[in-house]
Amino acid sequence: MTDPNGAAARLALEARGLVKRYGHVVALDGADFELRDGEILAVVGDNGAGKSTLIKALSGALDPDEGEIRLDGRPVHFRGPMDARRQGIETVYQDLAVAPAMSVAENLFLGREPRRPGVAGRLLRMIDRPRMRRESAEQLAALGITIGAPTLPVESLSGGQRQAVAVARSATFARHVVIMDEPTAALGVRESGMVLDVIRRVRERGLSVVVISHNMPHVFEIADRVHVQRLGRRVAVLDPRTASMSDVVAVMTGAS
Repeated sequence: MTDPNGAAARLALEARGLVKRYGHVVALDGADFELRDGEILAVVGDNGAGKSTLIKALSGALDPDEGEIRLDGRPVHFRGPMDARRQGIETVYQDLAVAPAMSVAENLFLGREPRRPGVAGRLLRMIDRPRMRRESAEQLAALGITIGAPTLPVESLSGGQRQAVAVARSATFARHVVIMDEPTAALGVRESGMVLDVIRRVRERGLSVVVISHNMPHVFEIADRVHVQRLGRRVAVLDPRTASMSDVVAVMTGAS
């Protein structure tokens, strides 16, 4: 695989021949996938195309029946989502999985709270809340997210701000890849624009980003390439600079 200048493109995450069956239903039918270093790759397809199953396999949420997944060129076998997270892959699900009654800082460090230094952290396992607040403010600022103090409860935020917090949490801990499932679903124009800006800043950090979306204008606004999934497999990878939305829809539906 080469980049537009003809040089070999380094792949952050790839899959070959993924198969997943549920009884007589074949959700993935020899699916391939390639995510380049430092790119935003959109994954599109009609309902039932296998997008969600593909992403679950890449994020460790399910174990494919056949095929291989490689991370930075190394074969990997994820035993669960936590295993994928330990290897540097973070996922933002459509339902966000934020804790509304907890603060922004508590949500950013949810499940990975730092301990206080010394005996308080080692023996009493006390959480270092000042560090959480300080580092949360730094992370939000670096991603251009303006939502007020990190002590605010998430339930006081708008839908777009909550989505931005979920994206920030993934960007804070990801080392290789951030996967986002419908990041602008149910958001207004202004809030969608804010989330798209945050996604660009995540890529600017050197991370590779996968965006699953039904919103074609958003796909064409941020994606470097578009992976089209149909009937359980990848049928095309299109360049939004040379392909039109109509071209993508034609491939998705089998008209082209």
